[in-house]
Amino acid sequence: MNLLVLCLEILAFILVGGALILGMWRLFRGPSVPDRVVAADTLAVITTASLVWLASQFENPIYLDIALVYAALAFVAVVAIARAIEG
Repeated sequence: MNLLVLCLEILAFILVGGALILGMWRLFRGPSVPDRVVAADTLAVITTASLVWLASQFENPIYLDIALVYAALAFVAVVAIARAIEG
């Protein structure tokens, strides 16, 4: 059972790394500004999920507080940027 959990964690780590690479690609190579904003929001969600995963791995609830604050600030930032783009 322990080997299965380890394999699943490695697979999840690879998938999150792939998502980060694809999000960064869209952020830097996005054809328009709204595409870049969506990519930045996606990267913020991935980062928040990674912080929650760290809280689980290290069994330290402080990472959950950090993830909550980071998610709230990222949401406010994306909304502000979207309003600025809108006009």
